[in-house]
Amino acid sequence: MFEKILIANRGEIALRIQRACRELGIKTVVVHSEADREAKYVRLADESVCIGPAPSRESYLNMPAIISAAEVTDAEAIHPGYGFLSENADFADRVEKSGFVFIGPRPDSIRLMGDKVSAKRAMIEAGVPVVPGSEGALPDNPQEIMRIAREVGYPVIIKAAGGGGGRGMRVVYTEAALINAVTMTRSEAGAAFNNPEVYMEKFLENPRHVEIQILADGGRNAVWLGERDCSMQRRHQKVIEEAPAPGIPRRLIERIGDRCADACRKIGYRGAGTFEFLFENGEFYFIEMNTRIQVEHPVTELITGIDLVQQQIRIAAGEKFTLRQRDIQFKGHALECRINAEDPFRFVPSPGRITNWHTPGGPGVRIDSHAYNGYFVPPNYDSMIAKVITYGDDREQALARMRIALSEMVVEGISTNIPLHRELLQDARFIEGGTSIHYLEHKLAQRP
Repeated sequence: MFEKILIANRGEIALRIQRACRELGIKTVVVHSEADREAKYVRLADESVCIGPAPSRESYLNMPAIISAAEVTDAEAIHPGYGFLSENADFADRVEKSGFVFIGPRPDSIRLMGDKVSAKRAMIEAGVPVVPGSEGALPDNPQEIMRIAREVGYPVIIKAAGGGGGRGMRVVYTEAALINAVTMTRSEAGAAFNNPEVYMEKFLENPRHVEIQILADGGRNAVWLGERDCSMQRRHQKVIEEAPAPGIPRRLIERIGDRCADACRKIGYRGAGTFEFLFENGEFYFIEMNTRIQVEHPVTELITGIDLVQQQIRIAAGEKFTLRQRDIQFKGHALECRINAEDPFRFVPSPGRITNWHTPGGPGVRIDSHAYNGYFVPPNYDSMIAKVITYGDDREQALARMRIALSEMVVEGISTNIPLHRELLQDARFIEGGTSIHYLEHKLAQRP
């Protein structure tokens, strides 16, 4: 096992990784920007290194600074968390070539799954169902593009091969709008992801977003740890997640879970990962794989009793991976609400000083947060300041506990989206379960 790990991230995930390390008896080094100097996890770390000013490109995206911090503190491994450099194959490469262990997949796996075209091809070869669409990147010939679209059937969605996080995509409903949409998406993709390649998929009208969590040792052992429903979204950003997904027959989940585990064996995947699917009319369609820990990993931890971050560390350290599929037991139901520092209905970011902070407690309540009374929420990063997670014997109990938790939570000095969450927890369609990825957008659009 490692003696010292450097955490190359910030916010709640930095604290989450730190807690996992402390439980394993591992010392932690935290890198931070000047804006995060007063963060809770910086104070709790065995060592901390300031790696630059507030802008991410000068700190959390600064590869040489992070690797230098690992060198001067004698860290053995680097955990990238999520976001920032977590799915950057070049960073993983540089970490390993510098003599450290990257706590995540091998660089070639990140490259394979990070390019949506190669990822889709790999999944087809592994027998994982994909959304109907182009075979690889779209050609330059406009006539050929139109032929592919007719074959797939409108509406179609044009996606950037190197995209992610809901960026670099356009829905096209008519042939007249197709070529212009392809041209614009290529231009945006080249600027945003340094890769102008785009591909086409059938646009599913009313799907759910369901994902499968996996763990694999890079060899023949891979297991899946159930599914999460992440359909409550706004602008492709998840708002509420839950596990298991309500209303989907277990035989369908087991079948897709087994295929995901098989795919990991075929590509030699190592560590934690998530296969993301659209689910419509009883069918799963692969959209992408996240080669990192997910924001919503706690709901899986609560229904399986498995610490995913510790498993990432154990696998990276080369410990024998002893989990087998028959060992994975699913019990109860868990929900997660992302608490953001933003106006609850206009979604304008609300950085600033928290003047009053009170988090809920009680049976089945977990709070993952780096915030505290007096904490200053910087304007430079993602607005998420906490995750409220509840667990119950069934979905009804998890929902009841979430309502109570949100009613008790107090955050003053800044605006948060807690009022939106409270409203959604009373929404009849959400309570019923199984809303599509478009439900929240439609609900918000109907506001006066």
